[in-house]
Amino acid sequence: MTASPELIAELAPTGRLRAALNFGNIVLAQRDAQGQPAGVTVDLARELARRLGLEVDFLSYESAGVVADQAQDGVWDIGFMARDPARATGISFTAPYVIIEGSYLVPADSPLKTIADVDAAGVRVAVGKGAAYDLFLSRTLKQAEIVRAATSADAIDLFVADKLEAVAGVKQPLIQYAAAHPGWRVIEGRFTAIEQAMAVPKGRAEAFAYVHAFVEEMKASGFVADGLARSQQFDAAVAPPEAMA
Repeated sequence: MTASPELIAELAPTGRLRAALNFGNIVLAQRDAQGQPAGVTVDLARELARRLGLEVDFLSYESAGVVADQAQDGVWDIGFMARDPARATGISFTAPYVIIEGSYLVPADSPLKTIADVDAAGVRVAVGKGAAYDLFLSRTLKQAEIVRAATSADAIDLFVADKLEAVAGVKQPLIQYAAAHPGWRVIEGRFTAIEQAMAVPKGRAEAFAYVHAFVEEMKASGFVADGLARSQQFDAAVAPPEAMA
């Protein structure tokens, strides 16, 4: 794909590609032993910058909700987050590049055995405020009470400290927590499949079309699969191809 000077100026108006990374989702972004950004989103941002002939600046966040809130503030040029209709007013989302699952962590002796059991009167569910699963569960839970923490990591701490009935989140970090902390378990199954996409602030139509095509190429070429493997995120799935709407 060839990028014109006009497209590059629209996509990266400062002359550098500013990429917002959400370290609250370990499937997408991690910090290596030296504290440097790593993961599939870092790989994608670097490859996009290379193709554009630009340097990349990484902006660190612990919550996708904060990234979304800043979409129209001129802070970042590309982001990586779950596409959700509640975020679409200020953000253009590409097709998803990775599919991950949302599930619940509960005490090992909890009477909650299935995903459906969680939506019951008296059940309090901790979530990271503004996370994809917060947005989804806010629309779908009918009886359970949602209790919000600042970030996904804080939601687990809140769940433990306040002895809540469940905490919702991306399945992989919940499984890791349960493995490292006896007395907790992850409910089998999922309450949603979370579609992780690249994001561009609204109003950059030509730039968005380029990034959308870039995502499709990165999936088809095996680049996304390789990035997930390098970061040892073997439970995440590469999203299927999707034509531009």
